[in-house]
Amino acid sequence: MIRSMTGFASVQRDCSKGRLGIDIRSVNHRYLEQTLRLPDELRAVEPAIREAVSARLNRGKVDLRATWQPEAGATTGVRPDRGTLDSLAAWQRDVLAVMPDAPQLRVADVLRWPGVLDTAQPDADTLRGEVLAALAEALDQLDATRAREGGRLAALMLERVAAMRAEVAAVEPLIPGLVVAYRERLAARLREAAVDADPARLAQEFALFANRIDIDEEIGRLQTHLDELERLLTNGGTVGKRLDFLLQELQREANTLGSKSVAVETSRTSMALKVLIEQVREQAQNLE
Repeated sequence: MIRSMTGFASVQRDCSKGRLGIDIRSVNHRYLEQTLRLPDELRAVEPAIREAVSARLNRGKVDLRATWQPEAGATTGVRPDRGTLDSLAAWQRDVLAVMPDAPQLRVADVLRWPGVLDTAQPDADTLRGEVLAALAEALDQLDATRAREGGRLAALMLERVAAMRAEVAAVEPLIPGLVVAYRERLAARLREAAVDADPARLAQEFALFANRIDIDEEIGRLQTHLDELERLLTNGGTVGKRLDFLLQELQREANTLGSKSVAVETSRTSMALKVLIEQVREQAQNLE
């Protein structure tokens, strides 16, 4: 399935020694960019979290926030770590020796210092497994929301592809008529000017005009690009970057079609194609 880069997931679960929460938000981005906000208790699991996210997502700006709430009574009987207290006292003496006017540490400051209170924590391997299990559940939710959004975007883009096909099909039969109309206008002007033109020169002029406005190659490439665009949107997978390139090529052919235009109809078709291509491009920027 085609997936959008926009999604949200939230998981809350009870673990050993506490309650774990994981919220993930993702928006469109050219590459995969992760921003993690973790409590101190989960810092050791950060590399594993990044690896798990990279294994599931290819593009998007991902904001992951984890929370950890120790179970009730987890701090009962906890005493400050004497080694950490001694270190803080020594650091304070060193600072005051250089900066005697600096404020001293308060008891509340000391107790909030990382490592002072040795609160009950689960085994490191157990915590890692629980975090990764919760993360897998959150990534499943995120993938589902991104897939639903991607399906809606793909349907919208396929509608635009059908509209582009209709525009191309409408302009293709116009070219022979434009050549005939040019021949008739030129002949009428020559008659009004009472000029006898050389038939060979007229034939050459008609051939040059027909060659200048010939858009068979552009029509063929437009149809080929539309076929590939429809194939990508139908088959799914990671298509964002390929769509970017394909839409650039479609834009190039639409511009060429406009530059060769000698009639209102072809100019209108070129403009309509550009509008439709831009609409698809805006949606494609949200696809993984």
